Amino acid sequence: MKKILNYFLIGILAFIPIVVIAQIVLFVKEVMGETFKIVYDYADNYLITCILLVASFVIFTYVGYRVAEGRSLIISGIDAVIDRIPLLNTVYRVTKKIVNMFSGHEQHTAREVVYIEYPKEGLWVPAYVTNKAGSKYILFVPTSPNPTSGFTIIVDEARVVKSEMDIEEATSFIISVGVDFNKPEEAERLN
Repeated sequence: MKKILNYFLIGILAFIPIVVIAQIVLFVKEVMGETFKIVYDYADNYLITCILLVASFVIFTYVGYRVAEGRSLIISGIDAVIDRIPLLNTVYRVTKKIVNMFSGHEQHTAREVVYIEYPKEGLWVPAYVTNKAGSKYILFVPTSPNPTSGFTIIVDEARVVKSEMDIEEATSFIISVGVDFNKPEEAERLN
């Protein structure tokens, strides 16, 4: 019976990546369908709807290019307006910093991954460097298998061991609960 339950759980775990990808595809399909429906209901013509969708794609791509280059007047204008709205500006600012941390824009320290000893000496976990203050590192320690949950800590620079993993590799390592670990030499260096 124990073996059957074990196989059952392994079967469920095998389908998790497929379900996650399917959910993402369904979400994108729903967003695109709703966008198409809004535009089509407004214009009531497939040609105009397609032209508007292509124009929207071009505008978003151009804004993305400008943001990546660090100079988007549209986003700067939106930032200025939202910055004047109490409470909303705090949520917007924090959300923008988190997105920038994972996308790598504006903050180069966020692309750094380190190891810290947690929850006790001799046990090592990866952490994302989110900021630095003098000799202190501000770290986000993600939890497996969901790297968006975790906690934030401040540690002295001497208590961290730098990793050669980039943020994508570290995230893959965390999501896979350690299965996807392509830096075994780093584990050997941790003492």
